[in-house]
Amino acid sequence: MAGGIWTRQNKVRPGVYMNFESVGTATTALGERGTVTMAVPLSWGPSKQLVTVEAGADPFDALGYDITAAEMLPVRETLKRAQKLLLYRLNEGVKATATSGNLRVTGIHGGVRGNDITIVIQANIDDTTKFDVSTLVAGAEQDKQTVSDIDGLIKNAWVTFAASGADKDLTASAGVPLTGGTDGAVTNADHTGYLELLEVTDFNTVGLMSDEMTLKAIYTAFVKRQRENEGKKIQLVVPNYPTADYEGVISVKNGVVLSDQTVIDRVKAVAWVAGATAGAAVSQSLTYAAYDDAVDVDVKYTNSQIEEAMLRGEFLFTASRGRAIVEQDINTFRTYNLTKGAERSKNRVIRVLDGLANDFKDTFEQYYIGKTDNSADGRNLFRSALTNIVNSYQGFGAIQNFNSQTDVSVLAGEAKDSIFVELDIQPVDSIEKIYMRVRVK
Repeated sequence: MAGGIWTRQNKVRPGVYMNFESVGTATTALGERGTVTMAVPLSWGPSKQLVTVEAGADPFDALGYDITAAEMLPVRETLKRAQKLLLYRLNEGVKATATSGNLRVTGIHGGVRGNDITIVIQANIDDTTKFDVSTLVAGAEQDKQTVSDIDGLIKNAWVTFAASGADKDLTASAGVPLTGGTDGAVTNADHTGYLELLEVTDFNTVGLMSDEMTLKAIYTAFVKRQRENEGKKIQLVVPNYPTADYEGVISVKNGVVLSDQTVIDRVKAVAWVAGATAGAAVSQSLTYAAYDDAVDVDVKYTNSQIEEAMLRGEFLFTASRGRAIVEQDINTFRTYNLTKGAERSKNRVIRVLDGLANDFKDTFEQYYIGKTDNSADGRNLFRSALTNIVNSYQGFGAIQNFNSQTDVSVLAGEAKDSIFVELDIQPVDSIEKIYMRVRVK
């Protein structure tokens, strides 16, 4: 944590700044969020589609691995804070296959996980005219069917069955492993397909686990268009991209070390930041939030380096008492002007503004557009709805000093079917800098 003395209240880093002064003895001491999406290469699972993974759920059936597996690190880190992950598998890969006598077995999905599948065929102990056909994944049985011949087999969650020729008889086998499964390559075009799907998907935050500059620019352009042209208030988390200079983009500078000594570099740390950002309430800041199960940071910086990074709009972790904490919950926006001030660089403020924008849009679309007269009575109804929303934000501490009598007006627009709304709000930020004057008697 930063500290030291202060002359002016202009410190960059969150911390406690104290001045000790000697004085005479005569002086008296005196809100719904939580959905994140990411596109990553995987070794199993449906390709080119969104798979929903809920926090606390086991992704084994859908993605082929237990949540504790190394392959599930992006899922695991994201769901430490997010409620729901919409995961998109970028690659297709090649399906693993095996042949046992007249039986041809093919993996449901492409990917190297298919090579961990084994088919065991044994005579049924109760009926010697039938066979037990078991599907094992990494040695554990996932499916078992008792059939007379190949035609009796139906596909399961892991493989499909077919006869390799006209003969449908089964032959006993102690275990035939599938082979030839590969993950395949990922191109930028795969990301483009993912972003097209996101156009019609509801979520809070999208994470890009890649240091590829071209992809960072593509994702940033997508988020800008969604926020500014489509009215979809989302945020993007990427590694090492402070030049985005945009309130919708969070740039992760470094990573952390977990308690088991797993190193989560800045690319992998995108998963946690995206999940934590999506999961944070509109009245919550991530400043000084501890990265779950982290005991250190992977790259340490000096005080001056940290301040420089923050002034560039970089989201970074610092080591503190055996933990890795978020130094400050900020985004990359730094080109302040009269209509967009420094407050827009704070993600808590952005969550408030985005939440209001989304709630206003939903209310207008569901209850007013095409349903309410553009008359004084109709506009008053809409004004009451807006006031209720803002009052609810004020009720849980997201905004302050809102006066429903003077801070909102709904007027007739220039066209007969339009209205014009003026609204004054003051988002609440978190206490991050504490300036103290301690009097020593």
